[in-house]
Amino acid sequence: LARYGEAYKRRVVARLLPPESAAVEVVSREVGVSVATLERWRAAALVEPGAAAGGEERWTPAARLEAVITTASMDEASRSAWCREHGLYVADLERWKRDAMAGLGEPRGASAADTKQDRRRIKELERELQRKDKALAETTALLVMRGKLAAVFRDGEDA
Repeated sequence: LARYGEAYKRRVVARLLPPESAAVEVVSREVGVSVATLERWRAAALVEPGAAAGGEERWTPAARLEAVITTASMDEASRSAWCREHGLYVADLERWKRDAMAGLGEPRGASAADTKQDRRRIKELERELQRKDKALAETTALLVMRGKLAAVFRDGEDA
């Protein structure tokens, strides 16, 4: 009797559930696990808390956008059938479409107060950078002078 790890089971079951919704027989052939075992795993995953709650939590943003694009040209009956097949509600698709459209809207401009605050912060950072540049130049000069002084005394000992 073969034993499979939980991570492996989750990956295989994820292929059986939306958004991929691969056929059990196809997945069985690809991974070498019996159809009955895969169906048992899928059933167990569906009864877990949160697994059957609309199923939309499993959809990545890219998959959501793809679903919106795929169903955009469908009539209401086809869209409903597609949603049933993929474990979604039509309302989910509509919300995803609104979210996508809102994301493509006009970019929000910075307010005058934000701009003024940003300018003030930039000036402050530039002053700090100049101060640190001067300190670095001074430290470099001191190190060079120390090296020259050490070289002079070494030359004096040789004579």
